[in-house]
Amino acid sequence: MLNNDTHQRSLDLICLGRVAVDLYAEQVGSRLEDVASFAKYLGGSSGNVAYGTARLGLKSAMLSRVGDEQMGQFVREELARAGVDTSALQTDAERHTGLVLLALKDSESFPLLFYRRDCADMAIDANAIDPDFIARAKALAITGTHLSTDTTRKACRKALEAAANSGVKRVLDIDYRPVLWGLTNPGDGETRFIADDSVTADLQRWLPDFDLIVGTEEEFHIAGGSTDTLSALRAVRQVSDATLVCKLGPLGCVVLEGAIPERIEDGILVKGVQVEVLNVLGAGDAFMSGLLRGWLRGESWQTSADYANACGALVVSRHGCAPAMPTEDELLDYLARRDEVLRPDIDQRLNHLHRVTTRVPAQWPEVLGLAFDHRRQLTDMARDEHTDPARLPVLKELLVQAAQEGARLGNITTPAILVDDVFGQEALSLASGRGWWIGRPVELPGSRPLRFQHGDDLGACLRHWPREHIIKCLVFYHPDDELSLRLEQEERLRQLYQAACAYGLELLIEIIPPADMPSDTTVLPRSLQRLYNLGIYPDWWKLPAMSDAAWQAVGAIIAREDSYCRGVVLLGLDAPMDDMKRGFEEAAKHACCKGFTVGRTLFASASRDWLAGRIDDAGLVQRVATNYAELIQAWQQLRESQRHTLLHSEEA
Repeated sequence: MLNNDTHQRSLDLICLGRVAVDLYAEQVGSRLEDVASFAKYLGGSSGNVAYGTARLGLKSAMLSRVGDEQMGQFVREELARAGVDTSALQTDAERHTGLVLLALKDSESFPLLFYRRDCADMAIDANAIDPDFIARAKALAITGTHLSTDTTRKACRKALEAAANSGVKRVLDIDYRPVLWGLTNPGDGETRFIADDSVTADLQRWLPDFDLIVGTEEEFHIAGGSTDTLSALRAVRQVSDATLVCKLGPLGCVVLEGAIPERIEDGILVKGVQVEVLNVLGAGDAFMSGLLRGWLRGESWQTSADYANACGALVVSRHGCAPAMPTEDELLDYLARRDEVLRPDIDQRLNHLHRVTTRVPAQWPEVLGLAFDHRRQLTDMARDEHTDPARLPVLKELLVQAAQEGARLGNITTPAILVDDVFGQEALSLASGRGWWIGRPVELPGSRPLRFQHGDDLGACLRHWPREHIIKCLVFYHPDDELSLRLEQEERLRQLYQAACAYGLELLIEIIPPADMPSDTTVLPRSLQRLYNLGIYPDWWKLPAMSDAAWQAVGAIIAREDSYCRGVVLLGLDAPMDDMKRGFEEAAKHACCKGFTVGRTLFASASRDWLAGRIDDAGLVQRVATNYAELIQAWQQLRESQRHTLLHSEEA
């Protein structure tokens, strides 16, 4: 248990060591030579721990070095998205960010190829390390790889001295990779242990500098110079007073304070969690993340090790390392149910928690959007105006400009748009990468039963989408539909939800009750409840204006079924502007409504005039932007009025 005077420090943890990019094979069971495609993740042991501890609620920082190129920027942005402080992450103008290629041959075999020769994180500049920055943390964690070269040793020495001078706890993850000590050929990154007296001697010179040392049995073998675990631990104890945490794989771990006992189980033995293993890569970094989460919050070793074992168990059941790291909500839920969850990878509740608690950004306070994902309506408009439908892609690019200008006029920083890839592929490319809220439809316009625009193979379509794009699916649905129709539509929505989860995309389901079906205040609430009952948990709902009673029912259902749901956005259905504003009056009273995505109300008239040649590009952009800004301001005024009303009622 951590017990010092560091509770007022602004950082919990600084991680010094490897940070890189992992390219994980998507074909499980293949040799690395046979892999066809890779998924790109944050990597490197220290980077993973910084990321993992941030997900678990610690204030973590990364102290390392990346290249001045796209992979370095990815590493920087990915860490920041998890909440990691990257202010001390150096940039190297000459070297590239390290890469690792990994295959998952089976649960115990993972061909691994390091592209790390003269890479950026092994060139960390000791002179750029600020002792005052080190002093801000409760603990400094270093990995053994950074004790393997003169350059990295200098950086570690300066950081450790600064930590010692400021009362910062010092942690070593032995993290032994023979290939990174030059003991194997470059293609053998998988080998985890080779005995080497010079490595042992190098490590033992550093062991007295640490308060906590963590490693597997094999890692303690190299640190202690013996393949007998107890002998190795005793050799480490001769040179270090640190608390030793020895990982025992699926058996758990043992915490050793003071003298090494006659039997390893006579230490503080904390049993592991039994799960089905997909791959063991990343298990150690997850273990360290959980251990530090408990230790730095003053928890007992039993509790800290429980966190560590559970984090390791979750990660070995998933693809990748950093993205597989659990959040605090996941961890606590799993610990409460661990005896009944033998397969975390297929546990619906855990998978949902992982999905919704790792979304970026974590919150969208409001979505005030311009929707122009229309395909059939715009084709009809072009025909009516006797103009070539080939002009529609240009129209959609201009509407992106109108969204940007309307957001500026409406004084919001983040535009929101709905746009298709049939006529709007260039518009999507123009808007992507700018931090906008971007929804993209998949439904075949007007289809009932629901059909998808690009056919039934959702994977072939969605795998090519940028991860920032939100799947939008409009379904004409009624809970009292004829049974075969209702079941068919529900099955397609379930397939879509599963595909969204598989490809890491958010999902918006838009429900419009069919005009020829009876409707009352219960129809939309019953529709949502039915889909939740089927295990469909969209990130967003898009719904028409409702009565107060319907809004209350919808809000209650969302709060009960999925408190992590991002919320509801209003649709427009080509209603006149004044009717839209009246619909806002009821919606703005309810916290579950996060705004609107309105289309033809804002752009139809101007677009018709543009297609007919009655106005030019600038005229189109200005008219649509003005309408968009007007609706933004109307919503904001109503929301502000509701806040004042609520405040006054609370004061009364």
